[in-house]
Amino acid sequence: MSALSNLLLAAGLTGRGGAGFPTGTKIELAERHNAELIVNACDGELDAIKDAWVVAHHLPEMLSGAGQLTRGRVRVAAHRDSATLAALRAAGADTLDVPRRYVSSEESALTRLAHGGPARPVMRFRPIAAGGRDADGRRLPPTLVLNAETVWRIQQITEHGVRWFRSFGTADEPGPRLVTLAGGVANPGVHSAEAGLPVSEILDRAGGPTVPVRALWLSGLSGGFLRAAAADAAWSRIGLAPFGFTPGAGTVRVLDARADPWHEVLDALTYAAGESAGQCGPCMFGLPALRDHLAELLRHPAPAAADRLARTLRQVPGRGACRHPDGVARLVTSALDVFGTAPACSDQPMTAAIGSEE
Repeated sequence: MSALSNLLLAAGLTGRGGAGFPTGTKIELAERHNAELIVNACDGELDAIKDAWVVAHHLPEMLSGAGQLTRGRVRVAAHRDSATLAALRAAGADTLDVPRRYVSSEESALTRLAHGGPARPVMRFRPIAAGGRDADGRRLPPTLVLNAETVWRIQQITEHGVRWFRSFGTADEPGPRLVTLAGGVANPGVHSAEAGLPVSEILDRAGGPTVPVRALWLSGLSGGFLRAAAADAAWSRIGLAPFGFTPGAGTVRVLDARADPWHEVLDALTYAAGESAGQCGPCMFGLPALRDHLAELLRHPAPAAADRLARTLRQVPGRGACRHPDGVARLVTSALDVFGTAPACSDQPMTAAIGSEE
């Protein structure tokens, strides 16, 4: 184990892209397999723009962090035709041009793309940092894929030390991290945060809500919903565990109590169904079925429609090459828990508003 991986394990840095895996452990595995490095700056999750913010404001530090990980080639992945990709190219970075699809920025999809294949996830039974094979049996070299913010945090830890890093967050989830605020807040965009803060305080860092709040949507397609009354929950893996999701990629969207939340849920599910990689049953058939059953339930609330949706929700998770269908099923389950089973069940604003203005 290298000095760097030991340092990062002592600091407690975890991936800032959503999965939250210990970075030091991931790097130690990559070192054993002489893995290549890809920095993921795609902002693949709904509402997420923090990778773009890191590239715009801390690109030299991010590249310095990447240089501490390898003396070999460093590629930075960004979405095709994005301002992030243009900024990286202007700075002379070695870039990987990624299609604008939700699953294209998953780490095995980036690895596949970097080696001449389509940007689609592969079924795997060990981390891609140890290598793998694509759907046609072709070997994929060991590849370490780290989020742009994660790589920037590596640079900060090597410069400022473990004690500085652990002065933020909690003992279990240390370090500063970025969060993207969207929807009904005064200053939407990227803000500094840390694990353990009440979600309501994170809203205050964006100037607070500007609308009466029905609920908070955290972590995009892979997350879920918090009732307004639960906004004092801690923004951490432990604090959000009772609600069935994690901070994920660090997004918070404020939902206006005067609007029907099911329009946003159905739009998100329609988007998710269209973002399938087209190679596994849960994505190809399960997500469109979820969309259709939810639309049916919202049009005609009835026990039979609710049963069809519930049955599909049980069948989708745990069967795909990636976690895309799992996250979407979790999101729909959360929506049903928070908003009820039909618009008629959710047309009254939550009585607990969070510092809202009429």
